[in-house]
Amino acid sequence: MSKKVFIDSDIVLDLLCKRDPFYEYAAQIFTLSDMKHIELFTTALVFANVYYILRKTLGIEKAKELLRKLRLLIHIVPIEEKIIDLALNSTFSDVEDALQYFTAREHGIGMLVTRNIRDYKERDILVQSPQEFLAM
Repeated sequence: MSKKVFIDSDIVLDLLCKRDPFYEYAAQIFTLSDMKHIELFTTALVFANVYYILRKTLGIEKAKELLRKLRLLIHIVPIEEKIIDLALNSTFSDVEDALQYFTAREHGIGMLVTRNIRDYKERDILVQSPQEFLAM
């Protein structure tokens, strides 16, 4: 059985925009998913945010094309009312980070990979940078 890993938007953008020096780590994580060693998860909110950024830099059709390819490697989990309530009543200063964190936790995904580790003050699940995750 593969390990469930929640991926934040910064990691997705590192991969799709080939952002140096972070691209290599993101590519390795998605390769692990492609090889079925891990299962990757995110939310529709991440897809929407990534699309918004990509369409500005790459155009609508290229952004959609990249997200269609990404979708083959990642599962989408819903953000329910309970998660929104948890996020709005948490100690997180960034509501988006709170939504990602509580979505992962509520769906039994025990690990969240992000480059914004310092923003995740509540830690009922493991929050790691791509480098820390790959070193495991």
